[in-house]
Amino acid sequence: MTSHHNPYLPWITQFDEWAKAGRSLPLGGLHSPPSSKDSPDAGKVLLFSPHPDDECITGALPLRLAREAGLQIVNVAVTLGSNKARQAARWSELQKACSFLNWSVECSTPGGLSRITPKARVEEPDHWCGAVEVIQKILTRHQPKFVVFPHSADWNASHIGTHHLVMDALATLPAGFRCGLIETEFWGAMATPNLMVESSVSEVADLVAALSLHVGEVQRNPYHLTLPAWMQDTVRRGGEIVGGQGGAAPDYRFATLYRVGLWRDRARHDLAAGSARFLPTGERVMKQWLEDVSWK
Repeated sequence: MTSHHNPYLPWITQFDEWAKAGRSLPLGGLHSPPSSKDSPDAGKVLLFSPHPDDECITGALPLRLAREAGLQIVNVAVTLGSNKARQAARWSELQKACSFLNWSVECSTPGGLSRITPKARVEEPDHWCGAVEVIQKILTRHQPKFVVFPHSADWNASHIGTHHLVMDALATLPAGFRCGLIETEFWGAMATPNLMVESSVSEVADLVAALSLHVGEVQRNPYHLTLPAWMQDTVRRGGEIVGGQGGAAPDYRFATLYRVGLWRDRARHDLAAGSARFLPTGERVMKQWLEDVSWK
């Protein structure tokens, strides 16, 4: 057989070695990076996580909102997973992950809510109304500037349930309540995201490190090691889905997609035409974006 030179072989070999090397990195025992000071007037972001670990996977924009704009991130653990034997450990791991990112964390109820699914929403109205009331009280107490939660087709039943739970709770609030809506994706890709957020190398490293603190989960499946590749593929996909078919992708290495809107008068509203669709790294860029989207 005639040999041939493939210039991509050394590059792919490095990818393979990089993936193997990640498995030897430590889980737990990490020190938090220097914290940024929250600005009391900047406001809060409520990040509603269906499960512990979702806050790290979808946390690129919240991380930048905290570090570049001084917003306080409060991660709300909607559930602690369905495995009761793991719930106490998952709560402990979640606290460590959020502490690493310098985020606050609270649980929806002691032990977390259960059966937050589209099926329960239809078949267990009393149970569902009780869960909606829990989220309503959290929203009322914090008065967030933004709420972050999964989009309505994020495949996993708890993710889809969390979407409806947050939206149903918002619908019970007075007409004067308003906030930004930031929908996330993980299990199922969004059909119509409208914002691609770039992450720096150090930000990705911090998200991966925080995710690694969910030790019991990543020991079972080391998905923290694939997060950078997922964010790289998002650049490929988001360049055209957000920027327009046939458009050139921004020169990002890592990115996350979101759908941003506005909640006011008990209804969702889209962003004004012309709002920025790409958010490159940089504090000045973040502050300009907040001015542009607050909130027409």
